[in-house]
Amino acid sequence: MKKFTKEVIQELPKIPRLNLINSCTGYKSANLIATKTADGVSNVAIFSSITHLGSDPALLGFILRPTTVPRNTYKNIKDLGYFTVNHITETMIADAHHSSANYDENISEFDQTNLEEEYYEGISIPFIKNSPVQILCKYLNEYEIKENGTIHIIASIEKIFVEERLLQKDYWLRLDVENVVSINGLDGYCVPKLVDRFEYARPNMPTKSML
Repeated sequence: MKKFTKEVIQELPKIPRLNLINSCTGYKSANLIATKTADGVSNVAIFSSITHLGSDPALLGFILRPTTVPRNTYKNIKDLGYFTVNHITETMIADAHHSSANYDENISEFDQTNLEEEYYEGISIPFIKNSPVQILCKYLNEYEIKENGTIHIIASIEKIFVEERLLQKDYWLRLDVENVVSINGLDGYCVPKLVDRFEYARPNMPTKSML
């Protein structure tokens, strides 16, 4: 095994250090967050930090990098209070990755990629067309991570739109049916495949497959 001490990690050049630290924690979710400016310009950006926070109430969170430079997604969420989270499929990878480019707030990433906006009645914030899982979220709170200046955004899940063939009888979503991708590090995209699914684990009881 190759060993990296804290001192060795700190002495690495910037890009190798970024690659090592961003990939050592394992696979991450790959999602597109879509927002809209107060002037009506649609924005979309890729995030790999969206996490489940609880199901009752239904909450999720994600990490924003320090606001020492303009963060369009953050500004739009604070201005309008809503955003959407959209899963990325294998066919969307290149365009999803391009959404990380640093465009000015008056330029829509939808105009710079093949990603398309999709709207539902009564919702003014865009979703991503052909995303098999689309989630409307409402901003609730934020917490500064003082150790590095990032911000943890907390949001409620207001609505979920799901491609029906993902939805199992117990309402579990089988994401590999639609080739939903995950991120390895900063720029590696993977298509996970279901290996097994198990019943609730109990002490002194054998682990039982549900497949």
